[in-house]
Amino acid sequence: MLLLLMYSIVWSIPRAEGQFEEENKEYMGLYIGSLNSYHHQVSGEVFAVDDSTILLKDFVYDGNGKDTFFWAGSSNRPGSKGFIVPDNNGKTNVLDKYYNEEFTLKLPSNKRIQELKWFSVFDISSQSNFGDVYIPSDFDPPGYQSLSKLEAGYSVKSDQVLVMDSKTIKIPAFTYDGTGGEVFFFAGEGPQPSSRGFIVPDELGYLAPLGVYDNKDVILQLPGTQTVFLIDWLALYDKANEKYIAYIIIPQDLNVPPSLVDVMEHRTGLPNCVMLHKNLMVAWESFPPQLTIQLSGFIQDDEYMAFGISGRQGENAMIGGDVALVYMDEFLGHVEDYNLTAKSVCLGERDKRGACSDEVLGGINNHQLHSASKENGVTALTYRTTFSNLGDPGDHEIPETGETSVIWAIGRISERAHRVKEPSFHHSYTKMHTTIDFGRKEPYSTCFPFTSDRKEVTAPWVIPAIFDPNRRTFNASLGPAGGRRGYSGRTGLPANSLAWYIEGYMIPELYLRRGLTYTFKIEGGNNPQSAEFYHPFIITDEPVGGYSRLTVEQKENVRVLAGLEFSWRGLPTKKTAGRLCQWSHRRDRDKRRDDEFNTFESFRNSLEFQCDEGDPGVLQVSPNLTWPDTVYYHSYTTPYMGYKINIVDNFRERPSFASAQGILPTLLLVLLATVIHL
Repeated sequence: MLLLLMYSIVWSIPRAEGQFEEENKEYMGLYIGSLNSYHHQVSGEVFAVDDSTILLKDFVYDGNGKDTFFWAGSSNRPGSKGFIVPDNNGKTNVLDKYYNEEFTLKLPSNKRIQELKWFSVFDISSQSNFGDVYIPSDFDPPGYQSLSKLEAGYSVKSDQVLVMDSKTIKIPAFTYDGTGGEVFFFAGEGPQPSSRGFIVPDELGYLAPLGVYDNKDVILQLPGTQTVFLIDWLALYDKANEKYIAYIIIPQDLNVPPSLVDVMEHRTGLPNCVMLHKNLMVAWESFPPQLTIQLSGFIQDDEYMAFGISGRQGENAMIGGDVALVYMDEFLGHVEDYNLTAKSVCLGERDKRGACSDEVLGGINNHQLHSASKENGVTALTYRTTFSNLGDPGDHEIPETGETSVIWAIGRISERAHRVKEPSFHHSYTKMHTTIDFGRKEPYSTCFPFTSDRKEVTAPWVIPAIFDPNRRTFNASLGPAGGRRGYSGRTGLPANSLAWYIEGYMIPELYLRRGLTYTFKIEGGNNPQSAEFYHPFIITDEPVGGYSRLTVEQKENVRVLAGLEFSWRGLPTKKTAGRLCQWSHRRDRDKRRDDEFNTFESFRNSLEFQCDEGDPGVLQVSPNLTWPDTVYYHSYTTPYMGYKINIVDNFRERPSFASAQGILPTLLLVLLATVIHL
């Protein structure tokens, strides 16, 4: 009996190990089989990603066939009755050599895997089958799987939840009133939600408590290496009170496509790490008075990461903040010490307001770069700083014990001069009050691997030009820059927080005729003491703007065509500024969700329009023969706010810049803006 028990235990060990290996094996899709090898060393494993996509893993072919293709068909065996499957580049070329490669193949249009009986590597000229795999007759390809609804009384409701792939869950028509407290998307193992689960980043990648949702389609990506095969439930979970509000069960063995996003492990080499966002982590090690910090992120080549001390302890406050700005300039890493005195770019060495480096403000750079790297899609920069401010009044001291309120941001880096970089407005930033104990003794980590974003196409909004032979007056006010679909998507340039709105819509292309006089009514703010809302209107021959920030040498290369008058010494003496009129987000709107609007019209209709007391500034513009064919309208104080003006000799030919569908909403918007100003 004892011998039998020992045999049973020994026999079960490899089975348990095999089961463990199977659970931890990367999910590639539904396994079809291994290629049967007949000639030219063909081998590999074949998976179905979905009903029209095949994945080949460890594929080998020596490339010596004469007229060889990927070939598929529905006859009993591989032969002349079949069709070419385009290769991993989408081409129908003769196959090259492959050695242990992994890639996907997309079937031609209207072809489905379940209609096939076989897939092969086939030489058409010799009618030779070099390797094949047969597809079962009852084959059911991976696809979206519908689950139950996520609902709890009147506060939470949705349509049926969809599992889109092994890492992606969609909650259609999701509604939540935002009153549940510290509520997160939460997932984990077990029969029902518990505190042993983990936070699932929201649809924007944030790890912050949820706000209000109103009938919104929400797509969630499980963090790090997590997949739907490793969780039993998805919930709305109140962490503070350790209770769930609503949840759904995730069935085992879901037949869903594999996720095609990249999972990027990153080891910081430091004992402490906090995940600030799906795409940003901060790690640190302290040996007072020295503090070593590493910022790591899944960011673009032209983006920066910023991290530092909040402007007010106990709050999430950008204004007054003291941050380190890190970025890569090609292969060279940079860390710079910045003070945030206003929600604008730095207005220059004279004005010294906005997001300015300590060196511009007369202080010192208290950060020393230690290392910089960009590997496997992750940018990491490590720098050393101190807990004290080293006598620089612009720097905040960091307590050696206890929690410190911190802020962070990710945005696009812009070039102020040749190889002189500065931050533009951030697209991701601190959403909640976040604290870190930099002097903690025990190692601490909430970090998980980075994952790439789903391949979603975010097209810029269509904003048709103003081409009106009868128009002589334009109203210019301010409004939000609109995320990736707004200013930056339209111009390809970094964005500021604000942009010019002409006749009620964002940075339209204008058409003016030489020999005519036009009137611009300027409502961009006339208080020079405001770093954020003082924007005299100018027209120049360069596309960036912010003339007041330029050096003397840079100004010599810019032609100012309208908006400024100069003294005999070349100094600006008169600027065209007027009261502040602004399109702004309503209090219940989250500005980080601007990209979710499919059209500019729907985005603009979500804003509210308000004007200060006073009169607009008035600028008379008369283009003449000396003007270039293309000029630009700008803010005098701030770059990246305006766009293009086309100077024409006549209006006989209408440019093909918009369809009739785009023109009608624009005309309605112009009429609406005119009524508002009246």
